[in-house]
Amino acid sequence: MAHHLNYNQKNNEHAFFSVKEKAWHGLGKIVDQYPTSAEAIQYAGLDYSVEKRPLFTYDTGNHYGETDVIIPEIKVPHYYATVRTDTEDVLGVVGKDYEIVQNIDAFQFFDAIVGGGDGILYETAGALGKGERIFITAKLPDYIRVGKEDLIEQYLFLTTTHNGFGSIMAAFTPVRIVCNNTLNAALGNHTNAIKIRHTSSANDRIRQAHTLMGISSNLSKELDGLFNRWAQVRITDKQVKKLVQIAMAPNKEVLQKLQNGIVDELSANYTNMVDKVYEYAFGSPNQQLATTAGTVFGAYNAVTGYFQNVRNYKDEETKFKSIIEGTAKLRGQTAFNLCKEFAIHGAEVLRFN
Repeated sequence: MAHHLNYNQKNNEHAFFSVKEKAWHGLGKIVDQYPTSAEAIQYAGLDYSVEKRPLFTYDTGNHYGETDVIIPEIKVPHYYATVRTDTEDVLGVVGKDYEIVQNIDAFQFFDAIVGGGDGILYETAGALGKGERIFITAKLPDYIRVGKEDLIEQYLFLTTTHNGFGSIMAAFTPVRIVCNNTLNAALGNHTNAIKIRHTSSANDRIRQAHTLMGISSNLSKELDGLFNRWAQVRITDKQVKKLVQIAMAPNKEVLQKLQNGIVDELSANYTNMVDKVYEYAFGSPNQQLATTAGTVFGAYNAVTGYFQNVRNYKDEETKFKSIIEGTAKLRGQTAFNLCKEFAIHGAEVLRFN
């Protein structure tokens, strides 16, 4: 299985660090103590900068070797290469308005949220490919307790690219300690993630991102109250199965077939996923050890836990993208919405339409 972590030949290390726990195939640096932002940049191999450089091409004769006359390069207007300065690797091609957000700026975003110091705890960071994509996960000082034993820590996640593809994305991501599920929860009018374009104002917007994300004590209190209400609402095995079927449905056509009872026409891939999520809900040791088993909160964890701990991915980068901005996030969001409605209206919401 490919890992796609950047490998720096100069120091013979993969660009990744993790606190205490191994990840990404056990590659990179494992450290015992939470590092400062300056240390995290070093540990993760992110202590490099990126530049915009002009692009050039050649005329037809020189390109095909049809002339001995060397013609000066022709500058490509309005486009630039993004180049990693320590390795001279070209990471991408961007337009004239594209602004590079240096790796150090991403860490400064996290430090600014809690005023620096010991408030932010850097858990993981790394680079993919040649260094064109970086990611950082940091833990906030407080956590949410659900029931007696389920602890949900509050994490911040940031990813950005240096290749011109994709925006800077910062997200609030609660993570359940017991089974390390990523819970992509949106609450009321709040949003758990923002996207920032690489424009001339990108750095200013990063510095203000925490206010746009709604990361505040109010959001934590709302999540605390919501998840604890879910932990008090019982749900039957049959209702869990229905919730899983709806949450995992890829389109309205599948929902229509479920409503009409035409299960024989459902794809094997879909039915296998539903079965595995259901098995995880009642067969996973993590689920059974939790005090919220048999509740709406436990059902929600079954869906998110499947994508985090059961589903097979082509490689770690595919898993990474699915959980942060792909299928895993979408299915988790659907499950979140269903659980929220079930806690209010009961089984009435579990209809296939």
